[in-house]
Amino acid sequence: MNLKSYIMKPLFLILTLITTISITAQNSEFKVYDNGLIYEETTMSKLVQIVDSLNLKYKNCELGRVFYSKCQTLGNVIHLDTGDIKAAKKDIEGGISFDLFMEKYPLASLDRNTPIVKYEYQNGENKYTEINAILSDQEIHQSQKAFAKLGDFTGKWIVNYSSGSSYSRESIEAFYFTSDFTSIPLSNKYARKIGYTNCLIDTTVLKFKETADYNNFDFPRNWQKLSTEEKENLLDTMRNTLVRGYCSMDNRPRMHAVNIALISAETTNWEVFLRAHLDIMNDRFDRVSDGSYAWAARKTYLRELEELDINVIDLIIGISLRIENPVKNHYYGSIGRLGRALSESQQKDEFIAEMSRIIEDKELDYYNRIITYWLFKSMINWTEDEELQKQYRKALAATFNSFSLDIQSQLDVE
Repeated sequence: MNLKSYIMKPLFLILTLITTISITAQNSEFKVYDNGLIYEETTMSKLVQIVDSLNLKYKNCELGRVFYSKCQTLGNVIHLDTGDIKAAKKDIEGGISFDLFMEKYPLASLDRNTPIVKYEYQNGENKYTEINAILSDQEIHQSQKAFAKLGDFTGKWIVNYSSGSSYSRESIEAFYFTSDFTSIPLSNKYARKIGYTNCLIDTTVLKFKETADYNNFDFPRNWQKLSTEEKENLLDTMRNTLVRGYCSMDNRPRMHAVNIALISAETTNWEVFLRAHLDIMNDRFDRVSDGSYAWAARKTYLRELEELDINVIDLIIGISLRIENPVKNHYYGSIGRLGRALSESQQKDEFIAEMSRIIEDKELDYYNRIITYWLFKSMINWTEDEELQKQYRKALAATFNSFSLDIQSQLDVE
């Protein structure tokens, strides 16, 4: 390769990238049709017909299943990075009383009576437990066996020690539990919302097949001229192809999902369509890197679902609630992305009323109430109209007193 070619090739690639980003910024993410949606009228008509048929099936769905909250408790969360850290760690491991610890280490920061949730997960052959302080997002991970030895957590500690580095100080984070972890059954009004999502989002069908592998995929421009059989074969090929994004501006995974949704609608495959569309809404794609500067360009396209005859409020709430016993392949939504979807909704007032009821429901577990509080805040943060923002913040602030004073001190209403 001569010197001129050596210089011009990377320059051409850079200019191409800049041009692509500029075009993306100027235009909408996906083609928008005359109906204002990313699916044209004929596709939406087919989806409406599918939903009409689904509603007949939906009436026979089992909605009596009991769902349980995530295992959670209240506890005191401590952070200490001043003084004799090793001595503090040794005291905790020796079972020092909480009051004596605070007397001995008065510089420790404290969040008192904060909600703490427990997750069980598996990494390879090893099983772990994660303890997460919901409001401060402090986490401690240990093997399941280590936590199992604690038995009842009441009056016990767990501690995480950091030796420090050139960028951080030696420190400990510790949880002191004032009660044991419990999981409560959700009332029927919430169980029905979760059951509705499991009925609407068929949990036996995934967007991609188990045999799917990473590859490039070129969607045919003449897809509308294909026969039904050819479209079904095309969908099968697409569901066997995983597309990875290589940077924040690489929209190929989202385009692949939109195209899967299109072909699914054309072949009356509601299950695959809905999962593909929800993945677009939740921006659930594999990327090598993803800078926050690209998020604003990726909309949620909630309106496409609102145009169909489905209960969008129950759908969004159903995939927002966190439970201990989900069915296999249950779909969980991203709270931040769903909040943005609500800011684009045509049913904002109805969503606000529903979220306010959930936050103020003292019979519901703390974790789901706080998640709904965050959902509401996300909606506010994505709302561009300043007057509406003020109105929504006032509605959110009205729910504040439903929490204990300790939790109020850790929640941010702004």
